[in-house]
Amino acid sequence: MSLSATLSPAPFGRVVTAMVTPFDASGAVDLELAGRLARHLVEQGSDGLLVCGTTGESPTLSWSEQSQLLAAVRRAVGSDAKVMAGTGSNSTAEAIEATREAAAAGADGALLVVPYYNKPPQDGLEAHFRAIAEAVPELPLMLYNIPGRTGCSMAPETVARLMDCPNVVSFKAASGTTEEVTALRLACGSRLAIYSGDDGLTLPMLSVGAVGVVSVASHVAGPQIRAMIDAYLNGDGAAALAGHEALIPLFKALFATTNPIPVKAALELNGWPVGSPRPPLSTLPDAMRTTLSNTLAALRQT
Repeated sequence: MSLSATLSPAPFGRVVTAMVTPFDASGAVDLELAGRLARHLVEQGSDGLLVCGTTGESPTLSWSEQSQLLAAVRRAVGSDAKVMAGTGSNSTAEAIEATREAAAAGADGALLVVPYYNKPPQDGLEAHFRAIAEAVPELPLMLYNIPGRTGCSMAPETVARLMDCPNVVSFKAASGTTEEVTALRLACGSRLAIYSGDDGLTLPMLSVGAVGVVSVASHVAGPQIRAMIDAYLNGDGAAALAGHEALIPLFKALFATTNPIPVKAALELNGWPVGSPRPPLSTLPDAMRTTLSNTLAALRQT
């Protein structure tokens, strides 16, 4: 029996790839390569693409670069995939401005991370996200909780109070536990589409009500991730579990150090010259690169 009919709607599809930002040899954003990579990812099973997120190195992209990148990816995929923009900030005014610009540029949605470093209390988080939602009422929003990076966690009860904003439609759960999915569903009901923010927890999160994944690994394993999710949704738990277990070595290799350092190296190994991360991120150490290369080679044999 298919499980897809019993889950919350998936407004951005089942597999959303958090895209890397390609840089050329001079360190400039390579818009042409970004477009080609976007097309490739869609052909490999991505329903949606997220640009200018953490994987896309948003902290080191200028406003102009972010705007150009969104436009390039939008042109490349047309209507074949949803295109989201990371527009979060620890400044409410800045997040509103960025989200308005993304909406005007044709984004299908925006990813809004919990404000980082200034660690607002729950009433501050509610006011922050409500102000953004009300500023762009036509744009679907995905809230993003990743306390390991932000130093601040958004409580399910706070999310529940935001459900009166019609455009708060989804949530990226990256606290590292399936319990967050259950707590969100109990607090918010089935209207909130919850996405796994951790490749390794995609299958466990699906089992407690998540609708898909915002993935890094789909850069190099899109078909396998798609097959795992489809197997689960079609009621074939054994095939989904086998797919999950086969992907675990890749998930470990891709998060052996700070994202997106390993995934950019993985793309290079697969023939995509996306360049090194911008400082202060560094390149992948040789030992990790060897492990990653071996893992990719093994994956190609499956």
